[in-house]
Amino acid sequence: MAKAGIHRIRLKGTAMGTTAKTPSASKSHAKEKSAIDLLKADHKKVTELFSEYEQTHAMGKKKELAAEICSALTVHAQVEEEMYDAKVKVLSEYVKHHVKEEESEMFPKIKQSSLDLVELGARMAERFENLRVARH
Repeated sequence: MAKAGIHRIRLKGTAMGTTAKTPSASKSHAKEKSAIDLLKADHKKVTELFSEYEQTHAMGKKKELAAEICSALTVHAQVEEEMYDAKVKVLSEYVKHHVKEEESEMFPKIKQSSLDLVELGARMAERFENLRVARH
């Protein structure tokens, strides 16, 4: 039986790998890079490839570097796309917290204030509309 832990898969054409956690992954977890560290390392690698491309004059080497850059960017984009669900979950938790705080703490205080909420509502509706139009 294979020993449980974190297994690293090297993705061709890039400095970034992916990890698959298994039950005893926490034992070696401290030695692994975070998702942010991996993305930053990949950004650095691609930046270095672009610099090398710009400094190279040999067409054969430029062609080889261009293919490597394209491959690295394709893999990077795919990994980020696959990780999109995690990003959306974090954003969702943030928004839920914001809504709860606003509705349970701020709204009651605003209702008790002397603000003209109808006039404020009209100004807010206009601002919402202006911002939505500006985004299109």
